[in-house]
Amino acid sequence: MSYKTPTACPVCANTLNITKLECPNCKTELLGRFAPCAYCTLNEKQQLFLETFLRCRGSLKDVGSALSLSYPTVKGLLDELLFALNLNDGSTQAQTTAGEILKRVKNKELTPSEAAALITKIKGD
Repeated sequence: MSYKTPTACPVCANTLNITKLECPNCKTELLGRFAPCAYCTLNEKQQLFLETFLRCRGSLKDVGSALSLSYPTVKGLLDELLFALNLNDGSTQAQTTAGEILKRVKNKELTPSEAAALITKIKGD
């Protein structure tokens, strides 16, 4: 049975490091520090949004319909996804402010822990 790879520590919520890989066939083990896949570090809501976005071929209107969300909420989720994947550039709206993140918590679009992670990432950059 395979489980989804955890990306955050269950005790302190800090990012986990990948340090061991194993071949299921010959049992060879590799030890070291390995970079995680950028898409694998997305939370479940971001993964669902990305999958829906791709299925809707990039139409934010269709994404909104599929997820029963307003256009501004969908646009905010896209900005959050771009930020999480470090795909935002200075010219996009993806430069999310802490105030916007807190509004999204108030509107129940983000959990407090997701908001804290985003704010920490903004202040760390």
